[in-house]
Amino acid sequence: MDANGPLPDIERPVALQFGSAFEGRVVAITGGSSGIGRATALAFARERARIVVGDLNEVGGRETLDAVESLGGEAEFVRCDVTEPADVDALVSRAVEHFGALHVMANNAGIGTYAPLLEHTPEQFDRVVKVNQYGVFYGMVAAGRAMRELQIAGTIVNTASVFAFLGSEGIIGYHASKGAVRLMTQAAALELAPYGIRVVAVAPGIVDTPIIAGYKARGLDDSLARGQMRGKLLSPDAIAQTIVWLCSPGGDAVNGSTVLCDDGFASFKT
Repeated sequence: MDANGPLPDIERPVALQFGSAFEGRVVAITGGSSGIGRATALAFARERARIVVGDLNEVGGRETLDAVESLGGEAEFVRCDVTEPADVDALVSRAVEHFGALHVMANNAGIGTYAPLLEHTPEQFDRVVKVNQYGVFYGMVAAGRAMRELQIAGTIVNTASVFAFLGSEGIIGYHASKGAVRLMTQAAALELAPYGIRVVAVAPGIVDTPIIAGYKARGLDDSLARGQMRGKLLSPDAIAQTIVWLCSPGGDAVNGSTVLCDDGFASFKT
């Protein structure tokens, strides 16, 4: 408590933070069945955007759809394997055909595999790169073409990682793919700027999502949490709120940049 009453819950999503900036806008999200993807869908839905959720996980994807609709939002689900360019094209096409536009493309789908370098198989490396790097490439191309054709000055936002900046053991494929996302974001921003399209990325620290389930199962929660300055895992909603801001008029000056959303993870490592 303070003299003015209770302090606000800083992790509670606040409806219509951005006024009517997103009302009626169309947002497509890959990896929308859980974690950051689901949180992003809900964050945009609270801003009255219309959502197209893409994911291989149909059960989780439809749960996200139901959650969006429970907020009074409009949503569509598309089964989407981001390693298949035709699937990503279909996701973007559904957004345009069903809602008539595409204003935001969130290339969020991602996976990770842990294995020491000398035990890391080509198959493990290839799978991670196909999802995390190729999936983002396919999403940027599909969304960029649609926005150019519709003459929409939209925003493409990619999910990178703090591990695009820092090295760590056992996740070389993840490093390779997320580092690529960081540089692809810069290159795509340069090429799409003449069409008024911005391309940005977020680089989360350790977020409490299914991708870290294996670490949590081994009781590594505390060590993961200590990676952040405030000693706790980040919430998916915290990342989602940054994504929404980047796509808002307030984020208009950010282009080609990868924004660290890591609670200082990268700032105090040796």
